[in-house]
Amino acid sequence: MRMGSPSTAKNPSSILVVDDEPSMLRYLRMLLEVESYKVETVGSGFAAMERVQRNPAPDVVLLDLLMPQMDGMQTLEQLRQLRPGLKVIMLTCANDPRKAVQAIRLGAHDYLTKPFHKAELDAALKSCLGAQPTAAGATAWDGKVEELGDDALFVAASPAMQKIRAQALQVANINVPVLLLGESGTGKEVVARLIWKFSSRAHRTFMKVNCAALPSELLESELFGYEAGAFTGATRAKPGKFELCDKGTFLLDEIAEMPPGLQAKLLQVLQDQQFSRLGSRSTVSVDVRIMAATNVNIEQALAAKKLREDLYYRLNAFTLQLPPLRERKEEIPLLLKQFMAVWADRYARPPLPISQSFLDSCHRYSWPGNVRELENLIKRYLILGEEGLVLGDLEASEKPPVRSHSAPAAPTGTQQGDLKSLVRGLKGEAEAEAITRALEQTNWSRKEAARLLNISYKALLYKIRQYGLDKR
Repeated sequence: MRMGSPSTAKNPSSILVVDDEPSMLRYLRMLLEVESYKVETVGSGFAAMERVQRNPAPDVVLLDLLMPQMDGMQTLEQLRQLRPGLKVIMLTCANDPRKAVQAIRLGAHDYLTKPFHKAELDAALKSCLGAQPTAAGATAWDGKVEELGDDALFVAASPAMQKIRAQALQVANINVPVLLLGESGTGKEVVARLIWKFSSRAHRTFMKVNCAALPSELLESELFGYEAGAFTGATRAKPGKFELCDKGTFLLDEIAEMPPGLQAKLLQVLQDQQFSRLGSRSTVSVDVRIMAATNVNIEQALAAKKLREDLYYRLNAFTLQLPPLRERKEEIPLLLKQFMAVWADRYARPPLPISQSFLDSCHRYSWPGNVRELENLIKRYLILGEEGLVLGDLEASEKPPVRSHSAPAAPTGTQQGDLKSLVRGLKGEAEAEAITRALEQTNWSRKEAARLLNISYKALLYKIRQYGLDKR
């Protein structure tokens, strides 16, 4: 694939423009030839199909949506059948997000609304030809790891995640809701941040609320705000997070845990971009791009009435299903490297080596907690400092208990309570050892040790007394 500016390429990239308006064909030809593209123009979908069948095929097709006889959507389907890898950019004068989503689902690479700026066209063409544009605040894509700020990392070493990234970039500048599905810990918030960083709202606020973390009354006031006197203790008015996120992007995590009454109020925000504060009869207007995430089975949530159907269909304008880590294990080495760098810096410790046996154990493990569990593994490794302890825990949790039908009965004197005491004792020994190591590494600074262990200072003091730990 030819890269970079077409004016510097030995063989200029070829663009086929399809539009039934002669004036638009002349205008686009002028814009493209200034950039030294090789330009061909046709006036119908049928003519486009005829041209695409001939070799060499164009590198990119600019395709108008509204044409007589065979419209842009029909033409797009036919072109993708003729040339599955063909890059198509849809052009339309109608700002209809549903059409944009439909075009992307049919295989369009991008979607521009007329009248568009030349910079928009240039960026879309560069994206098609291999040079990925970067949004404000996003680092250049190196093909595998992308830093998104706030310790968020997007890793795409697998075909599945590369496809997720491509779809995320396609929908970034189409102002429709996005529904993110996947098991807990797969990185749904990271994908939401990726979409935000490549959208036109990247310079605005990104805000997240976990719907499962707050009771119904608090969640409503947190999202929509309240007026003075709305409830006991409301001495003054307070804006909600939707108001604070005006012009920005809002992620509703664990959306299926939102109470049905609040789901109805959220539906109003999606439909009309309006809502009322608690205790107010007037409406507040906002411009917020909403994304939602859940790890539940959607069909079951709808059947159990945990998720309203009308809200689901509003949120389902564009859906991304994130694969679990066990289906993209080629990303484990990159994730281990990135997490080690981040948490070694956070814990003020030198990074620890990742041996081949460590990698092999990680590849064998099924990761029910997905990427989040892998990150926690690195934290434990940095705290304990011994690979064997960490891998022993990993392998023990993976293996189910072996039960033999021919095993002899337990001795009469062995009771269930004795087994529980043994388990508690082993757990206590491991916990005491981890605390001692943390204290030694921080020169017995209890505050630093609490931070290293990711527990509260008060909890650490209790544990020190519980296990009788001191400098001796």
